[in-house]
Amino acid sequence: MAKPMTKTQLVAALAEEMSSDKKTASSALDGIIDIITREVAGGGAVTLPGVGKIYCRERPARTVRNPATGEQIHKDADKVVKMTIAKALKDSVNG
Repeated sequence: MAKPMTKTQLVAALAEEMSSDKKTASSALDGIIDIITREVAGGGAVTLPGVGKIYCRERPARTVRNPATGEQIHKDADKVVKMTIAKALKDSVNG
């Protein structure tokens, strides 16, 4: 498995794709991240065309087991961020 692309590498690739400088690309990326974070934290969802949909899902309270000790523990309800991958991206990966 290849190493994941770092933010620096992503900014450089985005700047090249936009025919812009790295400062502008970094500002654009930070803006997109802020918008996605704000929308998902507020209970909404964001669809990135060709990539997927990012959303927040609530999990109910439940009983979980500590694998080390086998002890049953009550876990409160919480929220988890999920992402559904777009069919176009899946198809391009599977060729």
